[in-house]
Amino acid sequence: MRRWSLRARLTVVTAALLCVALVVGAVALTTVLTRSRVAALDDVVVQRAATVAALAQDDRLPAALPVEQPGEIVQLLDASGRVLASSPSASRTLPVLPAGVVADLRRLSPWVGSTTDSAYDEQARAAVRATTWQGAPATVVATVPLGEVRSLLRALTVALLVVVPLLTALLAAAIWFALGRALTPVEQLRRAAAQVAVSGGPGSLPVPAADDELGALARTLNEMLDRLETAAARQRTFVADAAHELRSPIASLRTAVDVARAHPGSYAPDELAADLDGDLTRMQALVDDLLLLARVGSASRERAPVDLAALASSVGATEVVGAGSAVVDAEAVGRVLRNLVDNATRHASSRVLVNVAPGLVTVDDDGAGVPAVDRERVFERFVRLDEAREREAGGSGLGLAIAREIARDQGGDVTLADSPLGGLRAVLTLS
Repeated sequence: MRRWSLRARLTVVTAALLCVALVVGAVALTTVLTRSRVAALDDVVVQRAATVAALAQDDRLPAALPVEQPGEIVQLLDASGRVLASSPSASRTLPVLPAGVVADLRRLSPWVGSTTDSAYDEQARAAVRATTWQGAPATVVATVPLGEVRSLLRALTVALLVVVPLLTALLAAAIWFALGRALTPVEQLRRAAAQVAVSGGPGSLPVPAADDELGALARTLNEMLDRLETAAARQRTFVADAAHELRSPIASLRTAVDVARAHPGSYAPDELAADLDGDLTRMQALVDDLLLLARVGSASRERAPVDLAALASSVGATEVVGAGSAVVDAEAVGRVLRNLVDNATRHASSRVLVNVAPGLVTVDDDGAGVPAVDRERVFERFVRLDEAREREAGGSGLGLAIAREIARDQGGDVTLADSPLGGLRAVLTLS
């Protein structure tokens, strides 16, 4: 069944369970009806045997013993098994049970049960009761045929062998149809997802009209696809930007090497080393920043209470006021503060001020600031508002992007605002 479709497996399992339930129900019904009918017959023969026994003991036997049920027989037999009196439904010369059987059952008097020794029926329910007649021992035997019960059993057997499989087949067909209707949205989702997997790019899965679990699943999958496409687009942009940023220092290094190779006498080793060192330093910083961005969020480190004022001083802040702490990864938050302080120092005219409060750090400078329209754009990777000055200062355009991503990974954020010093304020919030 593992190779069957979900629809087929559910149909087979459900139909099998229904079939078992129908069989159990049919067997239970058969048992209950049979026992109730047999109990009713037992009441008849027991009551009839008791009535005739009392009449015989009082010597008040009628010419024909009374019966009411169709096929019912009652006889009074003497000690040797001969018929003393009989109901009109039996012969006065043929006892309903053999003498030996009657003698054995007399010792169990009063007895009631099924017998196949009846001279009138294949199988009957019989009651045997000891009595006396004219002072001599006698036995009353009352029987009713079990033909009606056997007919009921046959009818129920036909129902079990014919009706139950037919009902099971009809129910299986109904389940197959209902599951097909219910699983149609799932199949549509699967086909749309397969199309997205083959064609690539953004794709929208069909959302069922009903606001149910399948609709919620489709909406969730669409959100996931949108996020995956956004992440893929950012990754492509990031790779292209990284390649572009690495191209400049590599080209500069290649130029210096080619010049030194072409004019070995005119390019002193110290001069060549000085030219190469700046580009190598810049490229190393860029690669380190790229690796750091790639690792953000990939592994969680243990968090502990951290003194934010001491942490800000340790990363190069010279003017720190206030006090406060936060439960964070000290190394990660230290990198955020270092980037913010370095960025403020690079653009400040003369002063960088760090204010600390519980779960909050602000870094102010007295530089030119950043226009309000650009304060979100500067958090994008490789964005430089003053590209020439950034390159001269060794900036890669990743400092603020790294700061925000690490801060968000720690459950906080980095935002920009106007500074009271006249420049830019970077606000680090921590949970």
